[in-house]
Amino acid sequence: MAGVDEPECALPLDSRDVRCCCLLRSFSHFIVKNPTMNCSVQTPQIVGKDAKQHTLSPTCTGASVLGIKFSDGVIIAADMLVSYGSLARYLDVERISMVNDNTVMACSGDIADYQLLKRRVEEQTHTDSLLSDGFTLSPRALHSWITRVLYNRRSRMNPLWNTYIVGGLESDGKPFLGYCDLLGVSFSDDCLATGFGMYLALPLLRQRLEDQAGGDPRKLSKENAVQAITDGMRQLYYRDCRAFKTYQMAVVTSSGVEVRSPLQLETNWEIADYVAGYE
Repeated sequence: MAGVDEPECALPLDSRDVRCCCLLRSFSHFIVKNPTMNCSVQTPQIVGKDAKQHTLSPTCTGASVLGIKFSDGVIIAADMLVSYGSLARYLDVERISMVNDNTVMACSGDIADYQLLKRRVEEQTHTDSLLSDGFTLSPRALHSWITRVLYNRRSRMNPLWNTYIVGGLESDGKPFLGYCDLLGVSFSDDCLATGFGMYLALPLLRQRLEDQAGGDPRKLSKENAVQAITDGMRQLYYRDCRAFKTYQMAVVTSSGVEVRSPLQLETNWEIADYVAGYE
């Protein structure tokens, strides 16, 4: 083709190559003659920055849960407040669920995620009851199952934003108390707490267990265990702005599960006048 210089290449040019060379040469001449022309290229955004986001900050949340073993079973307590951010939005939400006659679970964190897992547990419990084989879900088995569910969701980068405490009596009559968080971290102990309760109330429970039973829950009476849990809930109400004075308490013994609800804390705010000078 006349007027087109041969490229520095040994390969022959077909008609399409020649047309491309002509277009590039014409475009180069245009840029040289119009140096102020804005020829920047904007690449299309295939995926937006917020195309898909999982829960990073739960909206409606519940505060701490406390649990302790005693000689005849397990006690678990949680207040009934659900906060919308920092707003005390719902004042009568039950965060303790009776799974069967020997198992209870309680949750802190995102309430929607708790409701999802609670429905799945209820479905499994219903399926077990239909089999009529005498098998019931033990607290240790439920704790293990919840651990796997939470770890699975965490591994998919879409965690259930909750921390659970599972308690009850095993088939051999031994009390069980287990903890599991949104990362799938789980363990069991003689007294447990979630949220701010790990810092504000758990030391109190451990101290009561040591002072009144020598650290052995088999020597802790039911009355002392109830009093320790009540004092822990009172401590949370005093010092945690997401806690509330109305709460539930589940007592699991060989006689079954007793859920006491709603209970009211007896408080005394006279000392509040001495908290000054921090403005």
